[in-house]
Amino acid sequence: MRIAQVAPLTEAVPPKLYGGTERVVHWLTEELVAQGHDVTLFASGDSRTAGKLDAGWPKALRLDGSVRDPNALHMEMLERVRQKCDDDEFDILHFHLDYYPFSLFSRQPTPFVTTLHGRLDLPEHQPTFTTFSKAPVISISDAQRRPVPQANFIKTIYHGLPEKLLTPQDMKQSYLAVLGRIAPEKGVDRAIKIAIRAGIPLKIAAKVDRADEEYYEAVVKPLMDHPLVEFIGEIGDHEKPQFLSGAFGLLLPIDWPEPFGLVMIESMACGTPVIAYNRGSVPEIIDQGLTGFIVEDETSAVNAVGRLPDMDRKAIRQQFETRFTARRMAQDYVDAYQSQMEQKTRLRLVSSAE
Repeated sequence: MRIAQVAPLTEAVPPKLYGGTERVVHWLTEELVAQGHDVTLFASGDSRTAGKLDAGWPKALRLDGSVRDPNALHMEMLERVRQKCDDDEFDILHFHLDYYPFSLFSRQPTPFVTTLHGRLDLPEHQPTFTTFSKAPVISISDAQRRPVPQANFIKTIYHGLPEKLLTPQDMKQSYLAVLGRIAPEKGVDRAIKIAIRAGIPLKIAAKVDRADEEYYEAVVKPLMDHPLVEFIGEIGDHEKPQFLSGAFGLLLPIDWPEPFGLVMIESMACGTPVIAYNRGSVPEIIDQGLTGFIVEDETSAVNAVGRLPDMDRKAIRQQFETRFTARRMAQDYVDAYQSQMEQKTRLRLVSSAE
């Protein structure tokens, strides 16, 4: 199958550090290539892939201070994809750019799908998905779908990561962990309060985006003076197995409709249980009592902390291998691609018969 994977230009594929969408695109692309598919990755020039790289800009935009209008470069990339469709280079197009491809690619014959990686509950999403109600989209959780039932969801495909990317390390557990990004919706301030109430050290491995600096300075930073709290900063994949394996559990007291939550399956890959607030995708990803605990508030989170030492970490890892590997994710996408290609063929046959 000739597949185009079209990624955001914001981060390299894979990203140097933080970048959930780009990491998923990388894992998917590499697994599709390993399964024998002909994959072209449209991404920044500093990306790496076993497939073919088509780069319209040499560097990830987050790292390129000269770029002030990223939309211009994304529009150019989309047109480059369309021109290659005119030359019949692909059997299927897979976009990771939210709604940007809907208008242009609904007007050309090559089948396409778009994975929606972000939240869909903002008011401005309503007219977009009403207008483009036939554009085929893939959700990353069933919860993500709820605000826009008018969208043409063809499948829910959970993220997966390479089976051997993150593995359990033989370590003694001595702290609770926070991993990812410091932002109001991620609830790092609540995680600190949970750890302090539980009387267990908390290590925070996370980045602070420019948009969240005010929250960090005003709300989170003052709480970090507590002797139980240690701020490590942003870490890469090579550091995560040791960081997560040394934790009793991962705290995720989110306060937003989480579309998926990659950090949850990263934790499971290391055999580390998760305590997460009951928001968005959480009930779909965590198996209550097996891979973690779904809680409603700070008090129930503190109570769940006391149950973490009794969790079966080997069973957590086994559940990750069953549900959240890149191999499983790639096969789900291949099934979706084939379905769209067959549907396009049927429509062409019907149209020609008329």
